[in-house]
Amino acid sequence: MKRRRFLFIAAAAAFSGAARAENTTWQADMLGGTVRVDLRGPRGLAQDIVGRIGSTIAEVEAVASLFKTGSALSRLNAVGHLDDPPPALLDLLRLANHVHQATASRFDPTVQPLWRALAEGRDTTEAQAAIGWERVRIGSSIQLAHGQALTLNGIAQGYAADRVRRLLLAEGYAQALVDMGEFAAIGGPFSVSVEDPALGQIATRRLAGNAIATSIPSAMMLGTGFHILGPHGERPCWSTISVEGESAAMADGFSTAFCLMTRDEIHATLRRVPGITRVTAVDEAGDVSTF
Repeated sequence: MKRRRFLFIAAAAAFSGAARAENTTWQADMLGGTVRVDLRGPRGLAQDIVGRIGSTIAEVEAVASLFKTGSALSRLNAVGHLDDPPPALLDLLRLANHVHQATASRFDPTVQPLWRALAEGRDTTEAQAAIGWERVRIGSSIQLAHGQALTLNGIAQGYAADRVRRLLLAEGYAQALVDMGEFAAIGGPFSVSVEDPALGQIATRRLAGNAIATSIPSAMMLGTGFHILGPHGERPCWSTISVEGESAAMADGFSTAFCLMTRDEIHATLRRVPGITRVTAVDEAGDVSTF
């Protein structure tokens, strides 16, 4: 999964509740890095649910990982089609399509061949010709056009955070912070520090039942370029973009796309799309803006 999550963002949770309640932290190496869940509640319930948290995240890995050769996404990319796709993959593709349409195609999972070509130092002509989300066919099977491959790294971690949050809500938790590199909160408030690679901390945001995701194009370089790629040659015009909203998956996807969008384009998108409550951005000159 995407490596931006390792860099420049940290969270500290301030729990409230009865004095006898215990803070329980669960963490594991999954989704390409360390994932963490901070819980407030009886320890017995927290221990009982640990296996289900891990299983929930593993299900997302099993459909969306580019590093596991047996994942549904890897199998789709290898042969160009996938019969009877698992529901979680279809759910992710539906969410990806929503962000794609809402951002004038800036969010495009078909940039994966271009990403690979740049990472491997190869000519990009063929990879660029394969880009085009509109040529992907999704139904009882998934069909890719010739030469196409998908990446869901710009939305899968947020999706996993949402899935774990729903699990915890169903189990009666009133205070929890899910950290997949993108954050999803139950209750709160929780204090989340957002940092820029050049400026350091640019904001401290308080989560109370909502989510936040941050994209930093320079967190990983592909040769001399950034790892966030535009489908039509767009280059990132922001150093850092942090998006807050109801859904971690949507915050994740929009933070990826907004890196490639101008201030006016972001404003226009926010007027059309419900569920996004705040955007914090650092431009290339180091100026911090909020939308």
